[in-house]
Amino acid sequence: MMNGDTTEPLLTARELVKAYGRTEALRGASVELRPGEILALTGASGSGKSTLLHCLAGIVRPDAGSVTYDGQRLEELPEKRLSELRRSDFGVVFQFGQLIPELTALDNVALPLMLAGTGRGEAQARAGEWLERFGVRGQGELRPGEMSGGQAQRTALARALATGPKVVLADEPAGALDSLASEQVMTALTHTARESGTAVLLVTHDAQVAAYADREVQLRDGAVSTLGVTA
Repeated sequence: MMNGDTTEPLLTARELVKAYGRTEALRGASVELRPGEILALTGASGSGKSTLLHCLAGIVRPDAGSVTYDGQRLEELPEKRLSELRRSDFGVVFQFGQLIPELTALDNVALPLMLAGTGRGEAQARAGEWLERFGVRGQGELRPGEMSGGQAQRTALARALATGPKVVLADEPAGALDSLASEQVMTALTHTARESGTAVLLVTHDAQVAAYADREVQLRDGAVSTLGVTA
């Protein structure tokens, strides 16, 4: 996506403020994500990146400001509707995967498909295809505790994309991977996103990961400090 694009934003945060006790995580942060765009959100540890992602996903409600998705104000929606959006429209990848420990990798990826109404057999078949895309088809019968951090993160990415979301919000998607695996996973993630028109927010401190984005936004002390085009 080039600078000057006039496409209406799909997901927008405006002047978000969020504090945990006396600690201000966000201090008026604003960001826009457009359909099909890959946006990198960068910044030092503690700058508010993960908190902003959680607000965009409707997991955390800001103390002030607004988050709008497809014309809907997330902070005004009930929890049930927010959960529905995270099952259907949002694919969220947490920094440490957060897979369900009792389920195999295959069932972790198949679960959101089944919750959306897909039969178990078809869901597992599609889950297997997604695991293969991210190079972990052979670990399908392993549980999270039996996988390496990198394998678990690949499984989490497969789970996030399997339902065909409109938006993927990924917190350090390559954080548990070595440089070669990171390149392979980011290539698969960005290729899939561009192929399907999925908007992607990459929260990262890694310049090599940020380089896959169309645009980069930097957070500093809870507020956007720079905005640049990377592609």
